[in-house]
Amino acid sequence: MRKGEKGIVAAIIASVVILAVYRMYDGSKHEGEDPGIPFYTTATPELSQKAGDLIRKEKCRDCHSLWAIRDLTIAVPAPALDGMGRFRTEEWLYQYFSAENPQAMQPSRLKDVYKMPSFAHLSEEERRTLAKYLASLQVKDWYFEQAKKRRDEKLTGITLDSSNAE
Repeated sequence: MRKGEKGIVAAIIASVVILAVYRMYDGSKHEGEDPGIPFYTTATPELSQKAGDLIRKEKCRDCHSLWAIRDLTIAVPAPALDGMGRFRTEEWLYQYFSAENPQAMQPSRLKDVYKMPSFAHLSEEERRTLAKYLASLQVKDWYFEQAKKRRDEKLTGITLDSSNAE
């Protein structure tokens, strides 16, 4: 490498380092800055423990992800459970878990082998525990709005920016 080329490479590296340090120590908010994890629960530790035991017993994570944990060796397009309480009420979830045929309440396009099974075999207390826990799974407003925007863009094929968003 020639003397002039070394200087250019050194200047580029120095510029990148200075920019990285500036962004790291700049206290102002940057567009695109990570706002944190959007999912949270309002469940008590006791409810979380009981529901977690049921989720493991019924192998819900074979199809669903929860807190971004899922069996990656199984490729089933079941919905994530994070934020479920934003979309469904505790009573709706209880009725869904109690139904002999959950697809009568929430139709599915999945193959029969992957469709949501009935949890009517569980005790009333267990079904209420699952319903209460899933209803406690919330999502922050900013993430909910982003998800709605992405869904609408996917459905319509129209990219929405802040000037023409709902």
